[in-house]
Amino acid sequence: MMLTEVTTVPVAALPVQGLKDHLRLGSGFADDGMQDALIGGYLRAAMAAVEGRIGKALISRQFRLVIENWRSLDEQALPLAPVSAIVSATVYDAAGAATVLAASRYRLVQDLHRPKLAAVGLLLPQVPEDGRAEVVFEAGFGAAWPALPPDLAQAVLLLAAEYHEHRHDAGDRPAGLPHPVQALIERWRTVRVLGGGAA
Repeated sequence: MMLTEVTTVPVAALPVQGLKDHLRLGSGFADDGMQDALIGGYLRAAMAAVEGRIGKALISRQFRLVIENWRSLDEQALPLAPVSAIVSATVYDAAGAATVLAASRYRLVQDLHRPKLAAVGLLLPQVPEDGRAEVVFEAGFGAAWPALPPDLAQAVLLLAAEYHEHRHDAGDRPAGLPHPVQALIERWRTVRVLGGGAA
Protein backbone atom coordinates (compact mmCIF):
# COMPACT_ATOMS: atom_id res chain seq x y z
CA MET A 1 0.00 0.00 0.00
CA MET A 2 1.21 3.49 -0.83
CA LEU A 3 -0.55 6.71 0.14
CA THR A 4 0.50 10.04 -1.38
CA GLU A 5 -0.87 13.57 -1.35
CA VAL A 6 -2.22 14.69 -4.70
CA THR A 7 -2.85 18.25 -3.55
CA THR A 8 -1.24 20.12 -0.66
CA VAL A 9 -2.58 22.43 2.01
CA PRO A 10 -2.63 25.96 0.55
CA VAL A 11 -0.73 28.65 2.42
CA ALA A 12 -3.95 30.64 2.85
CA ALA A 13 -5.47 27.79 4.90
CA LEU A 14 -2.67 27.87 7.51
CA PRO A 15 -3.29 29.95 10.66
CA VAL A 16 0.01 31.82 10.38
CA GLN A 17 -1.30 34.91 12.15
CA GLY A 18 -2.97 32.73 14.78
CA LEU A 19 0.33 31.07 15.62
CA LYS A 20 2.13 34.43 15.66
CA ASP A 21 -0.49 35.69 18.12
CA HIS A 22 -0.11 32.50 20.19
CA LEU A 23 3.66 33.07 20.30
CA ARG A 24 3.11 36.77 21.14
CA LEU A 25 5.41 37.84 18.37
CA GLY A 26 5.71 41.59 17.96
CA SER A 27 3.72 43.40 15.29
CA GLY A 28 3.65 46.80 13.66
CA PHE A 29 7.19 46.53 12.35
CA ALA A 30 8.34 46.86 8.75
CA ASP A 31 9.57 43.25 8.75
CA ASP A 32 6.36 41.73 10.19
CA GLY A 33 6.05 39.14 7.43
CA MET A 34 9.66 37.99 7.42
CA GLN A 35 8.99 34.93 9.59
CA ASP A 36 5.74 33.88 7.88
CA ALA A 37 7.42 31.14 5.82
CA LEU A 38 9.15 29.79 8.93
CA ILE A 39 5.89 29.89 10.92
CA GLY A 40 4.13 28.12 8.05
CA GLY A 41 6.78 25.41 8.10
CA TYR A 42 6.22 24.79 11.82
CA LEU A 43 2.47 24.58 11.23
CA ARG A 44 2.90 22.08 8.37
CA ALA A 45 5.27 19.95 10.49
CA ALA A 46 2.87 20.02 13.44
CA MET A 47 -0.08 19.12 11.22
CA ALA A 48 1.84 16.18 9.74
CA ALA A 49 2.74 14.91 13.21
CA VAL A 50 -0.84 15.14 14.46
CA GLU A 51 -2.30 13.62 11.29
CA GLY A 52 0.16 10.74 11.44
CA ARG A 53 -0.73 10.03 15.06
CA ILE A 54 -4.52 10.08 14.64
CA GLY A 55 -4.98 8.84 11.06
CA LYS A 56 -7.03 11.91 10.12
CA ALA A 57 -6.49 14.60 7.51
CA LEU A 58 -7.04 18.03 9.01
CA ILE A 59 -7.31 20.43 6.06
CA SER A 60 -9.14 18.95 3.04
CA ARG A 61 -7.03 17.78 0.14
CA GLN A 62 -6.79 14.90 -2.29
CA PHE A 63 -4.86 11.68 -1.68
CA ARG A 64 -4.00 8.70 -3.88
CA LEU A 65 -4.09 5.18 -2.45
CA VAL A 66 -2.21 2.55 -4.50
CA ILE A 67 -2.73 -1.11 -3.59
CA GLU A 68 -1.79 -4.43 -5.17
CA ASN A 69 -5.26 -5.84 -4.58
CA TRP A 70 -8.55 -4.97 -2.90
CA ARG A 71 -8.87 -6.01 0.73
CA SER A 72 -12.04 -7.81 -0.38
CA LEU A 73 -14.05 -7.66 -3.59
CA ASP A 74 -16.97 -5.91 -1.92
CA GLU A 75 -15.08 -3.12 -0.11
CA GLN A 76 -11.76 -1.41 0.42
CA ALA A 77 -10.89 0.46 3.62
CA LEU A 78 -9.39 3.93 3.16
CA PRO A 79 -6.42 4.79 5.38
CA LEU A 80 -7.45 8.35 6.27
CA ALA A 81 -10.61 9.98 7.59
CA PRO A 82 -12.86 11.87 7.34
CA VAL A 83 -13.37 11.23 3.62
CA SER A 84 -15.81 13.57 1.87
CA ALA A 85 -15.63 12.16 -1.66
CA ILE A 86 -14.10 9.48 -3.83
CA VAL A 87 -12.72 11.22 -6.91
CA SER A 88 -11.84 8.12 -8.92
CA ALA A 89 -11.13 4.40 -8.72
CA THR A 90 -8.93 2.82 -11.39
CA VAL A 91 -7.54 -0.67 -12.03
CA TYR A 92 -4.28 -1.07 -13.96
CA ASP A 93 -2.98 -4.22 -15.60
CA ALA A 94 0.68 -5.30 -15.63
CA ALA A 95 1.32 -3.23 -18.78
CA GLY A 96 -0.14 -0.11 -17.20
CA ALA A 97 -3.39 -0.08 -19.17
CA ALA A 98 -6.08 1.64 -17.09
CA THR A 99 -9.71 0.72 -16.53
CA VAL A 100 -11.57 3.54 -14.79
CA LEU A 101 -14.47 2.30 -12.70
CA ALA A 102 -17.77 4.02 -13.34
CA ALA A 103 -18.93 6.02 -10.31
CA SER A 104 -22.07 3.88 -10.26
CA ARG A 105 -19.94 0.80 -9.41
CA TYR A 106 -18.96 2.05 -5.95
CA ARG A 107 -20.00 4.31 -3.11
CA LEU A 108 -18.35 5.98 -0.15
CA VAL A 109 -19.15 4.60 3.29
CA GLN A 110 -18.45 7.59 5.50
CA ASP A 111 -17.03 6.94 8.94
CA LEU A 112 -15.05 9.17 11.27
CA HIS A 113 -12.43 6.46 11.79
CA ARG A 114 -12.74 3.80 9.06
CA PRO A 115 -14.26 5.06 5.81
CA LYS A 116 -14.58 2.61 2.92
CA LEU A 117 -15.06 2.35 -0.79
CA ALA A 118 -17.87 -0.20 -1.17
CA ALA A 119 -19.05 -2.02 -4.28
CA VAL A 120 -22.56 -1.25 -5.54
CA GLY A 121 -24.47 -4.19 -6.98
CA LEU A 122 -21.57 -6.07 -8.56
CA LEU A 123 -18.28 -6.81 -6.83
CA LEU A 124 -15.23 -4.68 -7.47
CA PRO A 125 -13.27 -5.90 -10.51
CA GLN A 126 -10.37 -8.27 -9.94
CA VAL A 127 -6.96 -6.62 -10.06
CA PRO A 128 -4.90 -8.38 -12.78
CA GLU A 129 -1.74 -10.21 -11.77
CA ASP A 130 1.14 -7.74 -11.35
CA GLY A 131 -1.40 -4.92 -11.68
CA ARG A 132 -2.64 -2.42 -9.15
CA ALA A 133 -5.69 -0.45 -8.05
CA GLU A 134 -5.65 3.29 -7.39
CA VAL A 135 -8.24 5.25 -5.45
CA VAL A 136 -8.14 9.06 -5.39
CA PHE A 137 -10.20 10.57 -2.58
CA GLU A 138 -10.70 13.83 -0.74
CA ALA A 139 -10.14 13.78 3.01
CA GLY A 140 -10.18 16.43 5.71
CA PHE A 141 -12.46 18.30 8.08
CA GLY A 142 -12.77 21.27 5.74
CA ALA A 143 -10.92 23.59 3.39
CA ALA A 144 -10.22 26.29 5.98
CA TRP A 145 -8.76 26.31 9.49
CA PRO A 146 -12.06 27.18 11.28
CA ALA A 147 -13.50 23.84 10.05
CA LEU A 148 -11.16 21.89 12.34
CA PRO A 149 -12.44 20.58 15.68
CA PRO A 150 -11.18 23.04 18.33
CA ASP A 151 -9.11 20.45 20.21
CA LEU A 152 -7.20 19.40 17.07
CA ALA A 153 -6.63 23.02 16.05
CA GLN A 154 -5.26 23.76 19.52
CA ALA A 155 -3.03 20.67 19.42
CA VAL A 156 -1.46 21.84 16.15
CA LEU A 157 -0.85 25.34 17.52
CA LEU A 158 0.72 23.96 20.72
CA LEU A 159 2.99 21.61 18.80
CA ALA A 160 3.99 24.26 16.26
CA ALA A 161 4.79 26.61 19.17
CA GLU A 162 6.90 23.84 20.71
CA TYR A 163 8.85 23.49 17.46
CA HIS A 164 9.37 27.26 17.37
CA GLU A 165 10.50 27.48 20.99
CA HIS A 166 13.00 24.64 20.59
CA ARG A 167 14.24 25.54 17.10
CA HIS A 168 17.82 25.99 18.33
CA ASP A 169 17.99 22.84 20.46
CA ALA A 170 20.56 20.30 19.31
CA GLY A 171 18.45 17.17 19.80
CA ASP A 172 17.99 17.79 23.54
CA ARG A 173 14.18 17.70 23.36
CA PRO A 174 12.50 14.49 24.60
CA ALA A 175 11.14 12.20 21.89
CA GLY A 176 7.41 12.02 21.24
CA LEU A 177 4.61 14.53 21.46
CA PRO A 178 4.29 16.83 24.49
CA HIS A 179 1.69 15.65 27.03
CA PRO A 180 -0.77 18.53 26.42
CA VAL A 181 -0.80 17.69 22.69
CA GLN A 182 -1.29 13.99 23.42
CA ALA A 183 -4.21 14.78 25.72
CA LEU A 184 -5.91 16.91 23.07
CA ILE A 185 -5.64 14.32 20.29
CA GLU A 186 -6.25 11.15 22.31
CA ARG A 187 -9.97 10.85 21.56
CA TRP A 188 -9.29 11.15 17.82
CA ARG A 189 -6.88 8.22 17.59
CA THR A 190 -8.04 5.20 15.60
CA VAL A 191 -7.80 2.02 17.65
CA ARG A 192 -6.67 -0.87 15.46
CA VAL A 193 -8.07 -4.31 16.26
CA LEU A 194 -7.26 -7.75 14.90
CA GLY A 195 -3.99 -6.51 13.42
CA GLY A 196 -5.86 -4.29 11.02
CA GLY A 197 -7.75 -7.24 9.57
CA ALA A 198 -11.10 -5.69 10.34
CA ALA A 199 -11.50 -2.19 9.02
